[in-house]
Amino acid sequence: MSRLIRVRSVEVLGGFEVRLGFTDGTQRVIDLTPFLHGPIFEPIRADPNMFAAVSVDKRMGTIVWPNGADIDPDVLYYGRTPAWMEEEYTRDELDPVWHHSAALAVGG
Repeated sequence: MSRLIRVRSVEVLGGFEVRLGFTDGTQRVIDLTPFLHGPIFEPIRADPNMFAAVSVDKRMGTIVWPNGADIDPDVLYYGRTPAWMEEEYTRDELDPVWHHSAALAVGG
């Protein structure tokens, strides 16, 4: 059984970009702007110091903020769609390329 890949380190780069280190040894630079959605993220978006207070919760294996906000480590590592996006938007709105490709596949 393979081990889950989790966040090991975080470094704020500027704006809403961070460099994340993962437990498999890889690193990625990620712009967190699309993930900072909803009331819990409002103070983080509004205050650069609050955003910069991001840290790694070793138990959860992901990034967290002092107000309790966090982002699923699988979303960060695998580029998955956050649950709130899946609930709020349809697949066509999330992925216009998929919509176009699906239409072509069925002769549209």
